[in-house]
Amino acid sequence: MSKTPSPCIDVCKFKRAGHCIGCSMTKDQKSMFKSLKKEKHREAFIDLVVAQQENMGKYDHWQAAYVKKCKKKKVKHKAFLKAVA
Repeated sequence: MSKTPSPCIDVCKFKRAGHCIGCSMTKDQKSMFKSLKKEKHREAFIDLVVAQQENMGKYDHWQAAYVKKCKKKKVKHKAFLKAVA
C-alpha cells in the first residue's frame, strides 16, 4: 500500500504570512509531514491542512491538484476524497 502523499503541490512560495500559496503549509508543517511514519497520522495531517485552507481561503485550486497527485501515485485518501466527491 502506498503512503498518503504530501499535501505539497510543488508551488512552494511562502507569501501568505509564512504559508505557501499552493498548499497553505508553513515550512515547519512541511518538515513535520515528512517525519510522519504512521498512515493514520499522515491522513490526519491532510485533514488538518484542508481545515486550515478553509479557514484561510483562496486555496480552491489545491483540491484538484492534490487529487491528481494521489491518482498518479495510486493512493486514495478516504477522508479527503469524500469531501471532494
